[in-house]
Amino acid sequence: MNQNPYLKQYQKSQLETAPPEKILIMLYNAAINFIKKAKIAYEAADKVEAHNNIVAAEKIILEFMTTLDMDLGGEMAKNLYALYDYLYNRLVESNIKNKPEILDEVLEHLVKLRETWSQAIEISNKEKAELETNDA
Repeated sequence: MNQNPYLKQYQKSQLETAPPEKILIMLYNAAINFIKKAKIAYEAADKVEAHNNIVAAEKIILEFMTTLDMDLGGEMAKNLYALYDYLYNRLVESNIKNKPEILDEVLEHLVKLRETWSQAIEISNKEKAELETNDA
């Protein structure tokens, strides 16, 4: 399915100008969607499509791992890294052993992480807005 080139350019522009917290949520959404597509592909016995979608989700999780600031994030960053590493390895296992049930576990974790990050971003934005109001 070919995507409209104007839509593709618009999406690229949106990504390039988005704040980091929005990009984070977009990446979580993409990883979740890739896993959902992999599950559908497994159900359709399309191992190639399942593989491609799992690999796409793996790449996003690797991106999460490589962009963590271990010095700034301290213990929380180390814990997140360990969780991402676990999820990555579960995706690899699902892919190698053709076990779609593993995807449910990874999906559940990613949905919870996305929700946690969304809440943290919302709280941070409210605090920033309050500080700006108080400074005015």
